Amino acid sequence: KHFIFDMDGVLWRGETPIVDLPAFFAGLADLGIDYALATNNATKIATQYVEKLAGFGVTAVAEQIVTSAEATASYLQQEYDEGTAVYIVGEWGLKQAFRNRGFQVIEPESVSTVKEVPLVVVGFNREATYKDLAIGALYVHRGARFIGTNPDVSFPSEVGPLPGAGALIAMISTATGIQPTLIGKPGPIMFQQAMQRLGGTPDNTAMVGDRLNTDIAGGQAAGIGTILVLSGITSPDDLETSDIQPDYVFNDINELFLTIKNQHFPISN
Repeated sequence: KHFIFDMDGVLWRGETPIVDLPAFFAGLADLGIDYALATNNATKIATQYVEKLAGFGVTAVAEQIVTSAEATASYLQQEYDEGTAVYIVGEWGLKQAFRNRGFQVIEPESVSTVKEVPLVVVGFNREATYKDLAIGALYVHRGARFIGTNPDVSFPSEVGPLPGAGALIAMISTATGIQPTLIGKPGPIMFQQAMQRLGGTPDNTAMVGDRLNTDIAGGQAAGIGTILVLSGITSPDDLETSDIQPDYVFNDINELFLTIKNQHFPISN
């Protein structure tokens, strides 16, 4: 009755839709299937994804979208007081998610006057420089808690896999010898938030993703059904040699939809 969809590699690659998205989501609605979108991408907040989906002709609301940026900020908001300083290696969306929840975001130009911070958060950043990462490593060396938005070392694009947040996190981890707390998939937080918004349960919810080690492993850990699509990162060879095996495999979400429509595999009532 409920799907949690990853986005990059499932709905689109970069700025190119993988399938006819308006037709796909209209088809799900006709079948009475609800959905949420959950992404490890920490560069955007939910409203930005609403705008991106609108550009593809899909109407969505922010409550349907769970990003690792907002999941990370919400998680830390429960543990830290308003006004807590945080140094972020990330793009506007990640920083805005923290500002929206009352954190004080320390910019690189302020580090000369701010010698220590309680938190260093690292997410994907296409403009990250050596200086940005070096400052984060220094703060971690000085005792800051090290948080990563997600472990994805790469992400799918029109030209092939490119370095992701996990690659930037690894640089600071290697430099400091400290492993971060990771918030995004395959951790349980995003799955729990998505199911709560859907009003779903593990028995009637399935995760649809393109990564074995985050989407599928995380869905299995959360006790929900798992569906792998081969339109993103995972290749058939990867699947054949992996210890992580999904419940179902499809080439893309169109093939998934046609299988549901033709009732070729069971769906909860």
